[in-house]
Amino acid sequence: MFALGLVLSLGIGVSLGLLGGGGSILTVPVLHYVFAVPAHDAIAMSLVVVGTTSTVALIPHALAGRVHWRLGLAFGVSSMTAAYVGGRIGAGIPSAILIVAFALLMLVAGGAMLMRARSRLAVAEATEISLARVLASGLGVGLITGVLGAGGGFVIVPVLTLLGGVAIREAVGTSLLVIAMNSFAGLAGTASHARIDTRIILPVVAIAVVGSLVGARLVRRISTQHLQGSFGWFVIVVGVSILARELF
Repeated sequence: MFALGLVLSLGIGVSLGLLGGGGSILTVPVLHYVFAVPAHDAIAMSLVVVGTTSTVALIPHALAGRVHWRLGLAFGVSSMTAAYVGGRIGAGIPSAILIVAFALLMLVAGGAMLMRARSRLAVAEATEISLARVLASGLGVGLITGVLGAGGGFVIVPVLTLLGGVAIREAVGTSLLVIAMNSFAGLAGTASHARIDTRIILPVVAIAVVGSLVGARLVRRISTQHLQGSFGWFVIVVGVSILARELF
């Protein structure tokens, strides 16, 4: 199972580098079910994996000029406080409820990916930046990140594209900046009640980082729109499987 977890970690990293999010939605299930990490600890460890991987994956995007720094930092700052608060809130939520809530989030994330893959707006370049809506969205994304340990890239990229006026490839890079900021803020909020198992987290982070660099290099060679659709269905199937396991 350990080897399977490392293979899945590679896929998580690739999706982060290639799609600017989405793969992080699988980190908690991989840690919880494959590595047998308790739910609260899995959420905290997910934030380590996602935060570190996003930071490394951000570098090639930044060097290629695919990061909208002003909008990304504004989005990130607005959501960091919510991520920290979310991390504190998560301490008082029973593990079973957290896992069910995460499965429901996976269904929402998968649906969002399918809609994004089918929408022509997802690849269009908007012209008007709605900074107020972007900042408001940041608060919601931050809360999700802190409570459930998901980076929120499935929300961040469409928000940056449709409300922020950012082109899709630039939104992918900018999303990684926001995810990294959120993840480390959320980790600070979970630090008081969660345990980080370094025997698991170190190899997982290392493999995911390698995957993220591979994904960042592939971003110009693969149609991210079609990949979003396939990955969206995969996330939905996993979410349904988790719900079935936890509720029946």
